[in-house]
Amino acid sequence: MGSLPPLLSSSKTQINPTDLLHLFETQQKYLNYFFQNLDLSETLQFTQTLLNSSGTIFFTGVGKSGFVARKISQTLVSLGISSAFLAPVDALHGDIGILSPNDVLVLFSKSGNTEELLKLVPCAKAKGVFLICVTSVKGNLLENVCHMNVHLPVERELCPFDLAPVTSTAIQMVFGDTVAIALMEARKLTKEEYAANHPAGKIGKSLIFKVKDVMKKQEELPLCKEGDLIMDQLMELTSKGCGCLLVVDDNHCLIGTFTDGDLRRTLKASGEAIFKLTVGEMCNRNPRTIGPDAMAVEAMKKMEAPPSPVQFLPVIDHQNVVIGIITLHGLVSAGL
Repeated sequence: MGSLPPLLSSSKTQINPTDLLHLFETQQKYLNYFFQNLDLSETLQFTQTLLNSSGTIFFTGVGKSGFVARKISQTLVSLGISSAFLAPVDALHGDIGILSPNDVLVLFSKSGNTEELLKLVPCAKAKGVFLICVTSVKGNLLENVCHMNVHLPVERELCPFDLAPVTSTAIQMVFGDTVAIALMEARKLTKEEYAANHPAGKIGKSLIFKVKDVMKKQEELPLCKEGDLIMDQLMELTSKGCGCLLVVDDNHCLIGTFTDGDLRRTLKASGEAIFKLTVGEMCNRNPRTIGPDAMAVEAMKKMEAPPSPVQFLPVIDHQNVVIGIITLHGLVSAGL
């Protein structure tokens, strides 16, 4: 392994903490200017247009505005809304063929005078697309040629030269993502629908996976009867990797649980008498349980609940029959 990098304090140039705090406070001031001066009627018209779109909502932009446009499009896609990013230069070399009359094209540009976007406008209009520009400089060229314009008020860039697009892009991102959530709420997107678009991530797993999807079952279960001697069940207790025994009756109904912690406590308290003790005498007859159709994330919460956390939950049906066991290790392995 390599050594740790030298401390920042060894650098010849130091960041003044007061200056840094001032920058964050100034950026906050500029963002507040945006919120205080945003035209809600324009924003409402913009959001309603996107909501009413029967085609695909395309976003485009150049440079930093292009990155923002791509990110907002990806957010809409994650919400189940048909959207895509259209690179302006690529569009002029064939990609514009994807556009159709039912589509909306949103052009992000701080100045509203971006040459590549101005070249794209007449070509997109010829395809019958509805054009919306989102700009920050009033009286720009784009707003004169698009069907709709949304003005994002920017007091100035945080950059000392008022040049680097750091405040304007932050405002574009805040605007786009807020509109995306407005569309999400208007479409009444459910948690399940959202999760279906994120099946590989923790978000999706927590909202999709049920207990029955991640539980151990059948021959994986550490089962025993209440009359079994504790010492005769040590192999079952340790080999199944659950850290416990599920004590059941002849009908497979749950009587209680006996953990490896119970084993240590029993051995400490009874000594050699443990050889004569049955599992039923020492088991917990009121364990936490869960049903197979409960969400896996609910099982996690139940394990962590007071008065003390547990490492497993017996899974039972409506008749108290043991059908599985879910463990903390299993939940973590599933990425929850």
